[in-house]
Amino acid sequence: MLKRMYYSKVLKVILRFFLSFIYKKKYLKGQYFDEKRMGWIWAIRGIGGRFFGENRNIPWPVHPRTIISNPNNIEFHIDNINIFQTPGCYWQNHDAKIVIGRGCQVAPNVGIITTNHDLYDISKHVAGEDVVLGDYCWVGMNSVVLPGVELGAHTIVAAGAVVTKSFLDGYCVIAGVPAKKIKEIN
Repeated sequence: MLKRMYYSKVLKVILRFFLSFIYKKKYLKGQYFDEKRMGWIWAIRGIGGRFFGENRNIPWPVHPRTIISNPNNIEFHIDNINIFQTPGCYWQNHDAKIVIGRGCQVAPNVGIITTNHDLYDISKHVAGEDVVLGDYCWVGMNSVVLPGVELGAHTIVAAGAVVTKSFLDGYCVIAGVPAKKIKEIN
């Protein structure tokens, strides 16, 4: 048993050393690397996207079929790195921030968008607006969160919803196009 623990620690040190040439070292820590170990699999899987895919400038492991526009405009806790392992997500944040609270979950094919096209000249973009997900939010599959939206803690976005306005109070389920509060939760 002790021998297995020793080899496990040695393997972590070796992986952290080699992967630190690909990702920033601060992103190779946290619960998914230290306790659950899935982080190492995600880091290895994401290497192809770092060299050949859309995610060349992303300093943390990202699923190869997820797109992040500007890693400098995303704020998240290291223990939330799992949300970037979901396939098909689009994190569009060229000139505004996406702020993610602790314990959030994001399902496949979610779009979080901070800017949009100008209605009168679609070849131009309007100024970006921050998107904020409070602690323990859950964004369901195929949902879209639009610019300027702020979701309070424990907000659940139903699958397929288009969130066009903020729900600051949280503790609710929102659904529909455009999303409306359909249920309050404790």
